[in-house]
Amino acid sequence: MCKCDIVFRRAVEADLCAIVKMLADDPIGAAREVPEEPLVNIYWDAFRAISADANQLLIVAVNSKTIVGTMQLSFIPGIARTGMWRGQIEAVRVLKEYRNTGLGRRMLCWGVERCKERGCGIVQLTTDKKRTNAHQFYNSIGFVASHEGYKLLLC
Repeated sequence: MCKCDIVFRRAVEADLCAIVKMLADDPIGAAREVPEEPLVNIYWDAFRAISADANQLLIVAVNSKTIVGTMQLSFIPGIARTGMWRGQIEAVRVLKEYRNTGLGRRMLCWGVERCKERGCGIVQLTTDKKRTNAHQFYNSIGFVASHEGYKLLLC
């Protein structure tokens, strides 16, 4: 797989099924996603909300016409840290056949550059505690597990 053939671009509606399938393609995602086609409307509603928000960027990594990766970037304004903007990276996924090829690293570096371009002073992400391989991967890029994260599921 030639890394030079990968293009990163903003996701379009036609990409949504492939994105949801990638999100569901592991034991954690399989328990919380519904990848059957036609997709349930909530995915379409979420996609449209993300697309309409200037502080959101849902991207896909494409090799020729095949979507091989995805992630969402959120640009968050804040008062803390003297008004610093934060970049939030979420839902990083790489198609199975493209894992361990350097694509994930390229995606994260691309995302960090977009955060710099937007004036973010910090980039953060969360990952499930069960994803130990992901923890090692994020550490290798320079991310530091500096905080303990908490979530409260409302549904």
